[in-house]
Amino acid sequence: MKTTNRLMIGAVAALGFGLGTPALAQTAITVSTWGGPNHGVNTIVWPTWKAWIEEATEGRVTVEVVHDMGPPAAQMEIVADGIADASWIFHAHMAGRFLATQLPEFPTFEEFSSEDAAAAYWHTHQEYLAQANEHRGVDVLAMGVHGPGQIFTRDQIGSIDELAGKRLRVGGGVMSGLADAMRVTGVALPPTGVYEAASQGVVDGAMLTLESLRSFRVAEVAPHTLTVDGGFYRGSFAIVMNPMFWDQVSPEDREAIEAVSGEHLSRLFGYMMDVSDESGVEFGQERGATFTQAPEADIERLRGVTEELIAEWSNAVADRGVDAEAALTHFREQLALAAESEGIAERVVRQ
Repeated sequence: MKTTNRLMIGAVAALGFGLGTPALAQTAITVSTWGGPNHGVNTIVWPTWKAWIEEATEGRVTVEVVHDMGPPAAQMEIVADGIADASWIFHAHMAGRFLATQLPEFPTFEEFSSEDAAAAYWHTHQEYLAQANEHRGVDVLAMGVHGPGQIFTRDQIGSIDELAGKRLRVGGGVMSGLADAMRVTGVALPPTGVYEAASQGVVDGAMLTLESLRSFRVAEVAPHTLTVDGGFYRGSFAIVMNPMFWDQVSPEDREAIEAVSGEHLSRLFGYMMDVSDESGVEFGQERGATFTQAPEADIERLRGVTEELIAEWSNAVADRGVDAEAALTHFREQLALAAESEGIAERVVRQ
């Protein structure tokens, strides 16, 4: 992975805001964020997007990030009501509202990067899923996925059968269907609640991403991981904006902001998840976490479960005007194309 080119960004900033240059009046996009201050969305995504926007608008628009404006499940409402201009949302937090967005969540049992998946998801959303109008009230600036969701437990396990009867944190969406199929008792919790729940014995583990080993301190309370290639599931996100914000900027600046959003911002979100997963695994390994690959018999069983879940999903989204088969085919085609395209790494800013 190449080192971020901070010098280039600094040179651009110096040209626009050098000594002796009068200060420019800026319009700020107020971003509501959740997750800890060290989460990658706060240390990678927002700083990079801010740098891109300031460069694209020649300093006329910037980004201001505000923490703790509300819980994760309230972010859509916070933006729609204009309390914040933008935020990131996890679709499974709003049960019942989002169905089309489950498309990238189904397990594939194949490895691929979250960056490539996010780029493919953005194009699939624009082509097939947006017509479901599930994000009504806000504008969608990017779509994202997290890395492979795995299963973390307090006690080491070696197969799905050993999960039966255990209480695991689930976040909704495809996770819930898989938990039912594995005879797991699902407990609805945000990722931020897993550490306390596991340390107090309320849950026996969690369905979460590898980055959670570090970001949410899961390695300290559920250090044993059962894995499958590509993850048991993925998670669907969006970065959304209040449409009224566009009234504050010129058409040219709106075009400039949108030009550094879309696929670029989607890739950035996925890249952040890839980096965060790597960090999470390293953090876990340093603390003695174990990683056990699910046996092939379990994977074959999960393939059958996945086919059933996709069939149910296809019927459900048909009522919302989505051609599920065409959308899934498009997503897989875009995933292959994204893997052949240039990545985002050289344009990333870190804090």
